[in-house]
Amino acid sequence: MKINKLISKAFILSVLFLASCSDDDSPQLPKGAYENGILVSGEGSGAGTGSISFISNDLTESENLIYKKVNSVELGIYLQSIAFDNDNAYIIVDNANTIAVVDRYTFEYKNEVVTDLSTPRFMTIVGDKGYVTNWGSTSDETDDFVAVVDLLTFSVEKTISVGNGPERIISRDGKLYVSHKGAFTNNDIISVITLSNDNVEEVTVKDRPDELFFNNSGDLVVLSEGRTLYDTDWNVTGNTLGSISTIDVTSLNVDTELNFADGEHPSLMVIDGSTIYYALGNDIFAMDANATTLPASSVLTAEGYLYGMEVNNNRIYATNASFTDVSTLNIYDLETGSKLDSKSVALGAAKIYFN
Repeated sequence: MKINKLISKAFILSVLFLASCSDDDSPQLPKGAYENGILVSGEGSGAGTGSISFISNDLTESENLIYKKVNSVELGIYLQSIAFDNDNAYIIVDNANTIAVVDRYTFEYKNEVVTDLSTPRFMTIVGDKGYVTNWGSTSDETDDFVAVVDLLTFSVEKTISVGNGPERIISRDGKLYVSHKGAFTNNDIISVITLSNDNVEEVTVKDRPDELFFNNSGDLVVLSEGRTLYDTDWNVTGNTLGSISTIDVTSLNVDTELNFADGEHPSLMVIDGSTIYYALGNDIFAMDANATTLPASSVLTAEGYLYGMEVNNNRIYATNASFTDVSTLNIYDLETGSKLDSKSVALGAAKIYFN
């Protein structure tokens, strides 16, 4: 009898022990070779295909042409951007009018969107729909649209007409926000699309708006590059102002506008926490998202042709892009501005993602 009780107690204790070792406490198996790292997409050029590079988070491993190595095919030019959901990466190649769908951690090909796109640029995902900005024909400023892609069938189910040159696209609370840089011309609007009825409203900002995001207050922050003016002989005759604008998403009023000096054309705005980073030439600046003036001095000067930038874990990642050979990804310490490391990456390296 006592032996039976001891066996019963041992069984109960073993069950309790196994229950305590829940899945939450168990080490997670790797999802793929390209998990927990940095992805750099390169546009490619006449010298070679668009491609994607991988660098491990600890910077000890790097690999170029990962899509080609996994799938034995090229992506083509120009690789414009990548969008992500929980499982997939959506690789947008604008000259090919395609979106390749791969497992985001293994980069194994799954499917692709090959019809009803026309110079696609950027994509945001809401539920099982992807919303993709399209320039349309370069000779027609009235055929631009946002394609609505069913991510279950990988087909375009409808399009939403918008103004010329839609570029970046983000979503929040049932609405899409689209910057219109102007494609091969110029534009100065932000489109606001209500998903429930496809209604499109427009907000006017400074010329050539590009990067946009939401700050901690839920306002939309937009970087406008401004533009250089030329006469018929391509002599410079002046400039329009660049700015960082804050838009109230309820009223769609431009609440604040920090204008740059005449002739300054900012680019590559990103946000990390409550800090905004942007570039002027090769100088990278940092400012609080609620600042009322632009910073007077930069935090560092990037090397080479600064073409892509991101900030993560107290580091600035900046591409020194080449369109004739491999590019370089430079990694800088955010506090000291010193360069920590550099890696050879894709031809025409333009965008940086954290996977």
